[in-house]
Amino acid sequence: MAAPDPTPTIVVGVDGSDCALRAVETAAAEASALGCRLEVVHAFVWPELRVPEGSLVGGSGGAGFRHEADRIMAEAVEAARRAAPDVTVTGRVVTGAPAPVLLRASVDAALVVVGDRGLGGFTGLLVGSVAVALVTRGRSPVLVLRGRTAPAGPVVVGFDGSEGALPAAELALVYAAAHGSTLRVVTVAPPDGGHAELDRVDAALRRLDAHGVTVERVVQHGDARQTLIAESSSARLVIVGSRGRGGFAGLLLGSVSQAVLHHADCPVAVLPRDAGRLQLVR
Repeated sequence: MAAPDPTPTIVVGVDGSDCALRAVETAAAEASALGCRLEVVHAFVWPELRVPEGSLVGGSGGAGFRHEADRIMAEAVEAARRAAPDVTVTGRVVTGAPAPVLLRASVDAALVVVGDRGLGGFTGLLVGSVAVALVTRGRSPVLVLRGRTAPAGPVVVGFDGSEGALPAAELALVYAAAHGSTLRVVTVAPPDGGHAELDRVDAALRRLDAHGVTVERVVQHGDARQTLIAESSSARLVIVGSRGRGGFAGLLLGSVSQAVLHHADCPVAVLPRDAGRLQLVR
């Protein structure tokens, strides 16, 4: 029996929408930069609906839906291979609703990539329910594509010096190193200057291995949510943790993370509370 491939896997969810195809192309590029495999996953919800076959318009039955699922998968896999010919790409059609399917996939993934909107989304919602489920309950870092279609600039990470913020800073370093980007570490200080707090932030940063990345240390004053949203206008990516200091334990996603996820002008990466750490640098 052949040994399992130890290469970490990036998972991307697809549903046939243009937003999902953009996610596939981005995920393929990330897999190439990080030295990962890519797995394209499509959630096939039809078997769980349990609708009597004779009630379907046209009488195509489940076979017609399965054919469509296979078509969506084939199109996405082909798009991934075009975007990153050097990456090993596989595809899976998995029975179930999108959120549970991708949550299960996140357990063994190095990174999960999704669009901010999918098919059938309500236009009044800024970020789709699948993305929200992943950033709150996923087991891997989650990259949500939103904002500018071809973002450039530094990798921005919000950092308050807490233990909970360190994994986000580590992910930001890995990402910046893989893409040859500058890392911009943004701390929002209290109105009184918060010298003791800033000393703690600096001490935490010194614990990180910079991987040769150029690091810009930025201290701003004001509201952390508005500060990071403003930073996103010129960033390649904004990375936040799911919880910061002073967060309420009962909340799965902090107010800063929510605001950035819903309003940033560039892609956003979130580390859910129970996520593993992406530590690869090619």
